[in-house]
Amino acid sequence: MSLLTTMIRHLGTDDAKTANRTNPDVLSSPESCHVVFVATDLEIKEFAWVRTNETDIERDDKVFRRLSPEYFAWLRSRMVTAQAAHKAGKLPDGAWNTLRQRFNALQELAIREFGKESLQEILQSFSPKNYRQPQNQPAVHLKPAESHEKSWLYPQGKQGRHRQPVTSQAVAKVDAIREEAMAKGWSEARLYQNQGRFRFPCGEDYGLVCFVDGDQEIGEVTERFIEIIHGPKSGRPSTLRFYNPDVPQPWMKKVED
Repeated sequence: MSLLTTMIRHLGTDDAKTANRTNPDVLSSPESCHVVFVATDLEIKEFAWVRTNETDIERDDKVFRRLSPEYFAWLRSRMVTAQAAHKAGKLPDGAWNTLRQRFNALQELAIREFGKESLQEILQSFSPKNYRQPQNQPAVHLKPAESHEKSWLYPQGKQGRHRQPVTSQAVAKVDAIREEAMAKGWSEARLYQNQGRFRFPCGEDYGLVCFVDGDQEIGEVTERFIEIIHGPKSGRPSTLRFYNPDVPQPWMKKVED
């Protein structure tokens, strides 16, 4: 499930009451202090919490993370993505207004908790792609990576002539930038497809997920291209660009009638 989908799946009405924190939920002993936790849909809860080394807890099928300046910066980056999706017509007005109300309440709370200057300092140096986002813990153990690589197929139900193996690490890298990329016009196929008419890497059928295994990391995401950064362990440290053939590129010229 995409992060933006997770962010809005629990939203109810646009009632401003949804922006308020709920009553404290006691998880431990009476001696514990109340600590603010926030879910990815921006719901705020106070938990009586003594196990201060733990930052994530699950309630109502979603994860709440203890509020910190870094977590606030990450949530703010998700709001930027949600705003872009709303402007592109991919996020309904009702869902966007609820998220906006909740975030405004969260921002006021974060300023009171940490101070405006401290938050601004974090925001200036924060990198969303390096942040470990909250995730629900699976109820069952995942299959080994080898099984995942053999079973990855996009699109499902379609058997292409050629298929490129995909690792779970590559999928995770693309998942991390999925909403940002789709808000800028990238299709799911351009990000995840691993079947093609020709043997990899020929043709334009193969998605980004086929090119970011191992030491390759994802850099800047734009409408025209996504950067692929080859680290020093790859044997050829450099930065390449994975272009989107679905949008106009500088070398494409329109043929006049």
